[in-house]
Amino acid sequence: MADYNSIRAGAGTRSAEIDQGLRAHMNKVYGTMSVGLLLTALVSWAVGSSPALLSFLYNLETGSPNILGWIVMFLPLIMVFAFGAAINRLSAAGAQLYFYIYAAIMGLSLSWIFMAFTGISIAQTFLVTSISFAGLSLYGYTTKRDISGWGAFLIMGLIGLIVASIVNIFLGSPALHFAISVIGVLIFAGLTAYDTQRLKNEYIQHAHAMDAEWLAKSAIMGALHLYLDFINLFMFLLQFMGNRE
Repeated sequence: MADYNSIRAGAGTRSAEIDQGLRAHMNKVYGTMSVGLLLTALVSWAVGSSPALLSFLYNLETGSPNILGWIVMFLPLIMVFAFGAAINRLSAAGAQLYFYIYAAIMGLSLSWIFMAFTGISIAQTFLVTSISFAGLSLYGYTTKRDISGWGAFLIMGLIGLIVASIVNIFLGSPALHFAISVIGVLIFAGLTAYDTQRLKNEYIQHAHAMDAEWLAKSAIMGALHLYLDFINLFMFLLQFMGNRE
């Protein structure tokens, strides 16, 4: 009986340590993500509210990007793929710095929204996105339901969304644009919950190793995934809630 009680007590202590570690890990994820969002918002607002700075990226009369503007628009996509390829070679501190640089570049690429939408509607959309994201992420963290099966469908939907968006660049169809926006909101709402549960489960699966370097890098990659979910959810909601200048 004594041995059984000792085993039980040890298992309970280990479970409590994992729970405490999970909370600390997720706090690191959300904290890193929040700093990234703050950087994006500050850079986007600073450039977007300055016609002199915007003119380096866009033709202010037509709203069309110049060569530098096109580079800035596609640079975040290139950096995401480069980050995934280089994460194993970077230190945790280097990965975190890379993420913050990426967030600042993303701010540059989104600065055009201040030229296209009113500041009030941007702020309102950001607030709605924040509330929605918090609810969806909380669901993903607390639900007992296994939603890992969503992943394949969400990724397929995301690929279809990208293809449809590219096609609509040439078609310019308002109906297709509306459909893309609706589907985009649904996909990134689902990805927010899915990614949150995935991060939680990954920590629990690797908790026994307690590799500090892996935990630090995992938190940064998790922050990147949730950051991208937030940004995309915000941009698709802005299509509905944003008031044009």
